[in-house]
Amino acid sequence: MKLAIGSDHAGFAYKQMLLEWLRDNDYEVQDFGTHSLDSVDYPDYVHPLALAVERGECERGILLCGSANGVCITANKHQGIRAGLAWEPEVASLIRQHNDANVVCIPARFVDEEAARAITSQFLNTAFEGGRHQTRVDKISC
Repeated sequence: MKLAIGSDHAGFAYKQMLLEWLRDNDYEVQDFGTHSLDSVDYPDYVHPLALAVERGECERGILLCGSANGVCITANKHQGIRAGLAWEPEVASLIRQHNDANVVCIPARFVDEEAARAITSQFLNTAFEGGRHQTRVDKISC
């Protein structure tokens, strides 16, 4: 599975940690930045990541910022993106099972590193249930 990962400055340290952890677990990961702790505008990193997922260049995306709200709102501006904010592993499972989320947004200021890894693992290893949930997902696009 080819993944996309990105963050702003508030999520940078966790992005780096997850990037290394994912690569150590044999995932192919494209890093969309940011590449330092310098203050940046998250849309500059979210839009390229969302486009890569939308176009099928990456199967799923992982975004991080302080609260994860900014990156989630921005990613969801793309028609082919279903981004969900997950602050614990069970939420990551539900956004996959019920919403077929293709991007998970993790609030770096509100979870520890272990939780960030567990959220990411659940997001990557949970299948979409389809069925009645597919009907709902089909109604999302305008």
